[in-house]
Amino acid sequence: MHSIIDLRSDTVTRPSPEMRRAMVTAEVGDDVFEDDPTVNALQEKAALLTGKEAALLMPSGTMSNAAAICTHTRPGDEILLDAEAHSMLYEVGLPATIAHVMTRQFHSEKGIPDEKEILRSLHTESLHGSGTTLLILENTHNRAGGYPIPLSSHQQLWKVMKERGVPIHIDGARIFNASIARGIEVKQYASYADSITFCLSKGLGCPVGSILCGPEEFISRARRVRKMLGGGMRQAGMLAAAGLYALDNNIARLSEDHQRARMLTEGLSGLRGITVDTFSPPTNMVYCTTWKSAGRMSQYLAEECNVLCHPTADNRIRLVTHLDIDDEDIERAISSISAYCSKFI
Repeated sequence: MHSIIDLRSDTVTRPSPEMRRAMVTAEVGDDVFEDDPTVNALQEKAALLTGKEAALLMPSGTMSNAAAICTHTRPGDEILLDAEAHSMLYEVGLPATIAHVMTRQFHSEKGIPDEKEILRSLHTESLHGSGTTLLILENTHNRAGGYPIPLSSHQQLWKVMKERGVPIHIDGARIFNASIARGIEVKQYASYADSITFCLSKGLGCPVGSILCGPEEFISRARRVRKMLGGGMRQAGMLAAAGLYALDNNIARLSEDHQRARMLTEGLSGLRGITVDTFSPPTNMVYCTTWKSAGRMSQYLAEECNVLCHPTADNRIRLVTHLDIDDEDIERAISSISAYCSKFI
């Protein structure tokens, strides 16, 4: 059990001693000149895991998505994405401010896109209007509770988008969570997309990093966007070494995070004052509706119990399991939330 139980996000993970050793001993070069051997090794491994021709190390998932959007589109184009997608809500308006594209939104159920709504939303370029030039899918879907998009949905959307000449980008920040939860290799998901990104700094436990994968020519153009955005990191091999360690050691263990998320929901279910939105979460996210202020609850838990959670709305909190959370942490979090509900609800 840890002194502070941080369930705000899987981004709060800290590199393990073994990962730190790999970082300290990494062979480095200058990645802007493309001669950092550890970065190159990580990119080759990422391309292999996703079945793509090439890959590119980025500082963040947000920059990965920015580079993907800029590379797939032209200013004035229209992109189509979920109304609660990360690129829609949490990237400071980058489609408009960086890629200079318009956004059109569709709605999903538990993160699963509605094919009919997507087809109705597509626009064809004309003298008077912009055409839809990119579809973005988020897998797993954060705001939907960490639900994976079924492979069958990817397959069908790939088919209909190809018929219309619209590329697909997967924001796969947590695609390895989807892979472990559904027993499907990441390269299978990626085979139904033109490009895919995944984060190293979430469930995989790295301090920094995201990888963008796609065709070689696409990645070559994305490299220019990365440079323009200030993402040339020079001796990035120390960060890449953390990524290599994570891909070798931290993928299969994601199932432990999923199991602890289920433990958390079981312990919170039935409490007066809080309603678990999903009884059996498929991955590592637990969303709850609070009967009273979520902000007040999270403040009390932080100040009085050293349990950190993230209020996502006035009456909604998110709790995320990760490699720095163990079974005793889950038990203490449940006890702390139960005590709060008994005292104040």
